[in-house]
Amino acid sequence: MSTLTNYSQRLNPLDIRQGLAISQERMSTLLKVSTKTVTRWEKGERRPSDRDTLSRLAKLKEIKELGLMVYTPEGLKEFLNTPLPVFNGRCALELLQLGEYETVIGTLAADYEGTGF
Repeated sequence: MSTLTNYSQRLNPLDIRQGLAISQERMSTLLKVSTKTVTRWEKGERRPSDRDTLSRLAKLKEIKELGLMVYTPEGLKEFLNTPLPVFNGRCALELLQLGEYETVIGTLAADYEGTGF
């Protein structure tokens, strides 16, 4: 079994999506795949296999895990959906859609460490 396959098996799209409290449509937009593809992953009919998709999914998992260490589930949902000055008036989900994962991760890490912006 390849390393990529092992990596894919550790990323549970349903768990990640539910932890972020986002719809399948939003998840598909963030991952640049169809909603049907997300549905198939969640049903276990297929697994993510493309390197870029796996990388984006891993970053979403990191955001979910770090976010839930900083916030309650409802607080994380609010963080993701509220326009913030640190994001120049955008919300975190908008930045993620633009591929700016590291900006969101960095902000959550700063909040976790108590050095928030």
